[in-house]
Parts: sequence; C-alpha cells; structure tokens
Amino acid sequence: MSSRLPVIEHTSRPWRIHTIAPDYRVEDVWSLPTPGGADDFPRLVEQFTAGPGNPIVRALLAIRLRLGAPLGLNPPAAGARAPWRGEPIPGDLRGRPGPDFGPFACLYRTDTEWAAHATTSGVDAIAHLGWVADGSGVYRGRWATLVKPHGLLGRAYMAGIAPIRHQVVYPLMIRSIARGWRPARSADLSGSTG
Repeated sequence: MSSRLPVIEHTSRPWRIHTIAPDYRVEDVWSLPTPGGADDFPRLVEQFTAGPGNPIVRALLAIRLRLGAPLGLNPPAAGARAPWRGEPIPGDLRGRPGPDFGPFACLYRTDTEWAAHATTSGVDAIAHLGWVADGSGVYRGRWATLVKPHGLLGRAYMAGIAPIRHQVVYPLMIRSIARGWRPARSADLSGSTG
C-alpha cells in the first residue's frame, strides 16, 4: 500500500521546492498508493487538498487546534494567507497557483509538484506532493513534510507530535487517499497496487 521512505527519496529529486526552501528540514517522506498515468497528478492534488476524510484524523486535528491555541501554536485560519518567509517564489511558479490545504497556503503547482506552507510561532511547515514515474510507465504520489522549527518550543512540538503523526494521522490519511483513488486509466494499470 504505502510506506515511509528514506529522506533521500525526496532530496535526490530535482524538485523546485529545494531552491525555494533550502533551510527547511525534510521531516517525512511517504509513498502514496496512487498508481496512475502521467496526467493524473491534478486529481491527486485535488483529493489531497479536499482534507482528511477520516473522522479520527479530523478529531485529532480538532484536539490539536484546541491545545495549540493557548500556546500560540496554531496557524492562521483557513483562507488567511500566512506570509511566506522562504526564498522568493520564482516568477514562472507565481503564475501557477493551486488549491490550499486547510491552513496550508499553496506556494505553487506544476505538472509534477504541489507545495503549500503554514506558519505558527513554533514551526514553519511545508506539505509537498510529487508525481514520480516508477520505471514501468506508472506514476505514484510522494508526500513529504518539510519543517523549520523555531527554537526550543518548535523542536519540542515536532518531537511531541511525531509518534501520533507517524503511527495514527499519516497512516489514516494515506488509507483514506487509497480508498478514494481511482486511476483514470484503470484498465492500463490493472494489477498495480501501490
């Protein structure tokens, strides 16, 4: 189905995010169970940005927002654009907007990449989706989380949420993506399981 990948699976690819956020640390990289064709990436972005379909994930996110409010760890409300504090977005990407993802404001979308960021007092974070050919003509999604913690509070926050993120939130989100995924050329991809 899906699996957590080594960081090098993200850093070794020529993603545009590397030049825009060079001082962000790659926290997680996941393979998504989304076999598809070269043109299926927009559907993955649309499905991903529709939000968590799993009620457990929605409940955990609500709890996290409730606990984060008194500490100032919440990002701006959805629709409020947090200022981008990385390198300037290149001109050719500024005209390539994509959908936001909750409090994550889209930085850019290309034919194979989508990136969005959220900012809190504890951490700046980027959600990055990529579309990767596997060598057999099938493409699959990759999801990476990049972070720039602010001081001790940011580092403690990232360490504190890691077990819940890795063992509950991300696996449930990925299962939800898998359940909703239907490749446009399913006849061409029969037998592909992710």
